Amino acid sequence: MRRITAILLFTVIAGSGSLLGQQLPQFTQYMFNDFVINPAIAGTQNYYQIRTNHRFQWVGLADPPMTNSISFYGPSEKYDMGFGGYIYNDVTGPTSRTGLTGSYAYNIAVSDQMRLSMGISFSMLQYRVDGTQLNPKDVSDPSILNMVSTSYMPDAGLGAYLYGDGFYAGLSVSQILNNKVKVFDHKVDDNRLKPHFNLTGGYRYEINADWALEPSVIFKATAPKEVSFDITAKVDWQRMVWGAVSYRYHEVVAIIIGYSYQDTFIFGYAYDIGINSIRKYNTGTHELMIGYRFNDVK
Repeated sequence: MRRITAILLFTVIAGSGSLLGQQLPQFTQYMFNDFVINPAIAGTQNYYQIRTNHRFQWVGLADPPMTNSISFYGPSEKYDMGFGGYIYNDVTGPTSRTGLTGSYAYNIAVSDQMRLSMGISFSMLQYRVDGTQLNPKDVSDPSILNMVSTSYMPDAGLGAYLYGDGFYAGLSVSQILNNKVKVFDHKVDDNRLKPHFNLTGGYRYEINADWALEPSVIFKATAPKEVSFDITAKVDWQRMVWGAVSYRYHEVVAIIIGYSYQDTFIFGYAYDIGINSIRKYNTGTHELMIGYRFNDVK
């Protein structure tokens, strides 16, 4: 019975990211958080930056998912490569996941107007289940309610990113080691970290000297067969103020606004409006992004 309980608890962990069973945190402002998605992003811009994301999902539900992350990355001053890392914490009620990731990327010129970056990341993950926060109607092993289960495991990811003046396309995969997660001293075959694939793309169309339109898309697939996608249309004025509308397949419609101060500080806010059955039980999702750019590299 403890084995069955462990499986049920892992389904809570695995489902913390989305209704499709995605095990990793997701962000509506993915276009401003691409390094967390793809390690190949490091070194593709000529400056260092820090980005933080704070997501408060399904506000109004008891113990809703909450995700916080901070990333730091930038290019080498001498070589065509980049480095970076990020930390994130994803909490859903009695379950939490914390990750520490370091990334390396190397990029090459494909043509005079295109470059290709290839990246790799290594992570250390912590899964935690606090049995003292569980309140089930029926539990087969009452001792679980007095236990806290913590497990650690390594992981890795790969990414590629093709970019040029006004466009980009990226492909990445995370959790490639497919490790088992131990819950309350039990390793169950179903308790595995599934590989996650992300395909991204975007294009910037300059309408005139002040206005630009930037459509983008991200396709998300979780092995073996779960697929979702986000489509976003962003309009900005003088690269300083922007607004966007985003659609996530069968889940939400989102409104995004943002502001860049002197091309150094960047602020973004997104509000997700649910369009699935769970919308009846919450007041939406709030997401805040803050960034800082510094140390330009020639």
